[in-house]
Amino acid sequence: MGGWSLNTLLVILNIILFLLIISGLYLMQKKHISFSKRVFTALGIGIVFGFALQFAYASNHNLLLTSIDWFNIVGSGYVKLLQMIVIPLVFISILITFTKLKLSNNTGKIAALIISILVGTTAIAASIGIAAALGFDLKAVQIEQGNAEISRAKAIEEKFNEIKDQTYPQKILELIPENPFLDFTGARPTSTIAVVIFATIIGIAYLGVKRKNPEQADLFAKIVESFYAVVMRMVTLILRLTPYGVFAIMTKAVATTDIDSVLKLGKFVIASYVALLVMFIIHLILLAISGLNPLTYVKKAMPALSFAFTSRSSAGTLPLNIQTQTQQLGVSEGIANLAGSFGLSIGQNGCAGIYPAMLAVMIAPTVGIDPLNPTFILTLIVTVAISSFGVAGVGGGATFAAILVLSTMNLPIGLAGLLISVEPLIDMGRTAVNVSGSMTAGLLTSRITNELDVDVYHNSKPDVSYQS
Repeated sequence: MGGWSLNTLLVILNIILFLLIISGLYLMQKKHISFSKRVFTALGIGIVFGFALQFAYASNHNLLLTSIDWFNIVGSGYVKLLQMIVIPLVFISILITFTKLKLSNNTGKIAALIISILVGTTAIAASIGIAAALGFDLKAVQIEQGNAEISRAKAIEEKFNEIKDQTYPQKILELIPENPFLDFTGARPTSTIAVVIFATIIGIAYLGVKRKNPEQADLFAKIVESFYAVVMRMVTLILRLTPYGVFAIMTKAVATTDIDSVLKLGKFVIASYVALLVMFIIHLILLAISGLNPLTYVKKAMPALSFAFTSRSSAGTLPLNIQTQTQQLGVSEGIANLAGSFGLSIGQNGCAGIYPAMLAVMIAPTVGIDPLNPTFILTLIVTVAISSFGVAGVGGGATFAAILVLSTMNLPIGLAGLLISVEPLIDMGRTAVNVSGSMTAGLLTSRITNELDVDVYHNSKPDVSYQS
């Protein structure tokens, strides 16, 4: 066999099967099958292929991980490409709203409205999380802490030591860009918001120059429009890869899921998904109240939500989020960019709303606090809403939010890692709800300000295929 082991041959076989499925998805694109159908097909095949790998190599975990490591070139590579484009997209998209006056003179009002909706829905999410934890009688003492949980507790303690001395005013100051070039690297949890603020300041400066020196302003506007065209072309090129990325990510997620842990902590997983589903229904109710058909929203938003679910990255989903809002849902570019960008770090309904609230209710009895106490519940809801500022839109954001809430409520922060063994599974649903929350904020803001293109929203034309 030329020195090749059986394990090596099996890894090669797995890679060949993986590439054959990728080829099948590519053929679907060539036949101009709609983008959403290709995404859902990739999602379904990824689930089946992942389970097949897990059962086939249940006794050979190293072989499975080696195969997944190769698949990761497609999955993680795709997420990295999306994250690469996030900051340039946010910056140039905000800037062009000024050069094209897509936000007219209502920029401040629109930004305040978006933030209010994000924070308000996060408060609702916290209430739902509290109700879920109480309804399912979830308690921290019910979870057996193994090595993974203990290691996670130590990591959380270290993280807490980095932020414990910050007051709320100091946390607000963290949103303001001190070094925009540092924020362009995404180095801070609040980098995205900082870039939004920086772009807004440049936009306001541009409007001032336009009044006093129109020729220079026109030259600047043309440069911005050229950059915008190139960045949006980059977004299109990357989004074409979505079905392949979804397939690879879903395969990894399913193949590496610890089924024993899921079964052991089944009640916590079920309670989390019930709360997330209820929050998603709240989004649909809000849209219905505003006069928009919620089923239309579900149909058009599902590809973006599916990718958020598989990737577990709100930031990585941003390009698809904005494209869906503008091209499918009729949200103006300015509002879509603000809602999508703010939604990365403010008012994440799943990670910053439901999760910290559920954990606080679970942990409260360990220090003698009655979780049914009205004062405790009201304080928790307000704390969750305020703490939802500055949560990073990447994996781990929920833990960061939980640390902030638990420390403010004087609850043991080390227990924030209790659900580490099922964290990836729960985080998939949380991320999808985060993205849905930012889309809902964009839609509601557009509706309230009469900037929503209702014809586009209700149009049943085929979705964007990213073919050309």
